[in-house]
Amino acid sequence: MKGKTQYTLVVIKPDGLKKSLTGNILTKISEARLRIIGAKVVRVNRELAEKHYAHLKNEPFFDEVIKYLQGKLHGREYERVLAFVYQGENAIERVRSLAGTTNPEEADATTIRGAYGRILTSGIYENVIHCSANEEEAEREIKLWFRPNEIVDEIYPTKIVNKSNSEERTWAEEPV
Repeated sequence: MKGKTQYTLVVIKPDGLKKSLTGNILTKISEARLRIIGAKVVRVNRELAEKHYAHLKNEPFFDEVIKYLQGKLHGREYERVLAFVYQGENAIERVRSLAGTTNPEEADATTIRGAYGRILTSGIYENVIHCSANEEEAEREIKLWFRPNEIVDEIYPTKIVNKSNSEERTWAEEPV
């Protein structure tokens, strides 16, 4: 029986970048045979971090988790993440299986989190990667992290909005 085509957000977190694990993580995810349909480097502002972790806002460790995602715990040069949208059959389950459980100490050693994650003395899980838990979360997260024109396929309905009073940053010199 063929599985359902799904989309999932994958974020390589600042600790993954600091430890130079990007290649290892992407190689591991490539085992799932999924298509990358969106990718970018993101400097995570507080608003994005708070929206991403909104489900944790009443937890005592919320502020630390926000700082972690922003890279504030890893030095200025690591205040960024890599964000990807993957597409494929049963994409969510396949990526989550490769990522392992959220707690790196409980994750199988052959998974990304089991191999590369750790728990800080503050109790924060440095688990190097985020991946969506289900289809509803994936849609919310993808729409939070990406604009429609940053994804090569149209995966969710879009609309055209005219904004007369908006500014857009463009290149000072157009390419020849």
